Amino acid sequence: MVNFFKNLGPGILVSAAFIGPGTVTVCSLAGVNFGYSLLWALLISVFACMILQEMAARLGLITGEGLSDVIRKNIKGKFARFLTLLLIFSAIVIGNAAYEAGNISGAVLGAETLFPGKNFGFGDLQINLWSIVMGGLAFVLLLLGSYKKLEKIFIFLVIIMSVAFVVTAVVTKPDISLLLAGFVPGNFDAGLLTIIALVGTTVVPYNLFLHASLVSEKWKDEKFLGIARKELIFSIGLGGLVSMAILICAASSNLTDISSGGDLAVGLEPLFGESAKYFLAIGLLAAGITSSITAPLAAAYVVKGCLGWKDGIGSRKFQSVWISILILGIIFSSLGIKPVEIIKFAQIANGLVLPIIAIFLFYMVNQTSILGKYKNSLIQNILGIVVILLAMFLGVKSIYSVIVSF
Repeated sequence: MVNFFKNLGPGILVSAAFIGPGTVTVCSLAGVNFGYSLLWALLISVFACMILQEMAARLGLITGEGLSDVIRKNIKGKFARFLTLLLIFSAIVIGNAAYEAGNISGAVLGAETLFPGKNFGFGDLQINLWSIVMGGLAFVLLLLGSYKKLEKIFIFLVIIMSVAFVVTAVVTKPDISLLLAGFVPGNFDAGLLTIIALVGTTVVPYNLFLHASLVSEKWKDEKFLGIARKELIFSIGLGGLVSMAILICAASSNLTDISSGGDLAVGLEPLFGESAKYFLAIGLLAAGITSSITAPLAAAYVVKGCLGWKDGIGSRKFQSVWISILILGIIFSSLGIKPVEIIKFAQIANGLVLPIIAIFLFYMVNQTSILGKYKNSLIQNILGIVVILLAMFLGVKSIYSVIVSF
């Protein structure tokens, strides 16, 4: 057990990435708008996340490279390789900019619950001071902190959030019969965009790249494959438990709408009383900061692999990528759009990008030339195909819903 906890790292960082403001907001919205009825969608999302992240971790461990590195080296034909890398580059970099805006906006929600926000003009652009502060804090941690040193901080924050939300969910005394009924699939059309957002906030495309890269750096031998799998199952399972606890808290509250950190805090009052908003504010700050670090870092790993850079996290080129994502996130979070709307958009955008990335990952883990005896088994292929089809179905339905709405 001691050795297991010593090996915690990549999986916990993946959980820290998806237990961000998006998770808090989307799960709260799902609970407020649909009660417990979408717990089944969240449970499926957690299993789908485990399946895809296992493939990414296995690929990183066996090859010793990140996902984008493997794709660049194994797509035959210059034109096909160029189009593939351009698609991945665009999807992850642009998607992460939107995701980063959601992360920073979530942290801003927490900060503004504690202290009033302040905007200042920059031409026609109104910049939120807290967006600058949150982005600046993420910048300092990425610039000065070794990611290995940050592992303990991430582990601590994830455990604290897990205990707090799970205990809160129990204390709210949810209706057990309704809660159990929520794990039975249903309510598809009414909560379609919310279902897509739940998938997007749990199965995050950039985490597939981040996980493969972190595993390839942490473990250098195939003998660690077993511990890597156990670590990701534990970490993602813990993250899924937190997500469900947040949904249960919101469903057990008497909320009818969510638009601010104060609104989200109401669901926590049965345990924390009037101090609930302060607890949630701290939780959103922690979640926003951790996610604000992982999103730019993942984008930098993607660009590094796509362009074949040899230098890693300390190089100027690598730093220029995550700095760009941070700046875009700060700007997008300061456009006067409600933070909750930015966060919802980021989750839906990720849900649309997911099928593309999942297909590339699935292709790579089926190549004997890449993974040898560690390539996908029949059962892993069946599970992978089911996850990809589910992601494609949700993506198509989302696009159709948007078109019909116009």
